[in-house]
Amino acid sequence: MTERRVDAAQDGGGGRGIRRVDEPDQLSQHFKTAQAEAQASFGNSELIVEKYVIDPRHVEIQIIGDTHGNMIYLGERECSVQNLRHQKMIEEAPYAALPAETRRQMGEAAVRVAWSVGYVNAGTVEFLLDSQNEFYFLEMNTRLQVEHPVTEEVTGVDLMHLMIRIANGEKLGIKQEQVRIHGHAIEARITAQDPDKDFSPSTGEITCWVQPGGRGVRVDTHCYAGFVVSPYYDPMLAKLIVTGEDRPAAVRRLAGALYEFRVGGIQTNIPFLQRLIEHPDFVNGNVSTSFVPKFLEESRVEVAT
Repeated sequence: MTERRVDAAQDGGGGRGIRRVDEPDQLSQHFKTAQAEAQASFGNSELIVEKYVIDPRHVEIQIIGDTHGNMIYLGERECSVQNLRHQKMIEEAPYAALPAETRRQMGEAAVRVAWSVGYVNAGTVEFLLDSQNEFYFLEMNTRLQVEHPVTEEVTGVDLMHLMIRIANGEKLGIKQEQVRIHGHAIEARITAQDPDKDFSPSTGEITCWVQPGGRGVRVDTHCYAGFVVSPYYDPMLAKLIVTGEDRPAAVRRLAGALYEFRVGGIQTNIPFLQRLIEHPDFVNGNVSTSFVPKFLEESRVEVAT
């Protein structure tokens, strides 16, 4: 097997415009396909050719800086649970098994990336992490990420509040040594998709909307009973965020919250998430970007037998 590569859209996002190349004779066709998808999705067909890291974890660092020369990182988020389109489904903070030295190195590297382009305000620097805890730069998102609530929950830092202050010309007001991580947080994206039909969108009127609540449960959403889900926008309906004193406690709380969540009138990924987080590999934190594809294959085998 030759060294593997990835053709990725220069202006890409959301898993679009990416093709994996395992053999030299695949390069031409995959390159053209990735170009066409990139042009259709982003209006730019230019690609970046990168080394393909086999079976990695997807780990990202939250950074934020002001116009007065202050820049810090607020820990990491583990985002390896992704669907077949490389779209994130579950995000966690912190990545419990990450060595402290690797965490420091990744955080400092993220700050250097942001400084190198004169970046100001909140942003996310994303990395792939291999089995030897070597990390590789993936991309920088120059905005507030969907998964930012898990960082807020474990650091106690209100990122949106800080962004507004920074945009108003104020100083960051927090130093790197003051950043502390407390407990564990997990976010599950609730989407209007049918996992049994390759995560195809599900549209129509929401006839029932009952969201979970209680201690350690947060729901960020725009939905309600009577809301009509359109085919023209992202299928995400809500972000379900749970916290616990440690990862096992957060996983248990997530399981309970998912079983309390009721959505009628359309298909959602809630039943799929319920099954997913009960898998021993997820419970034990033994996941990578190949976890969901393997889970889907296991499910097909079980149905077939």
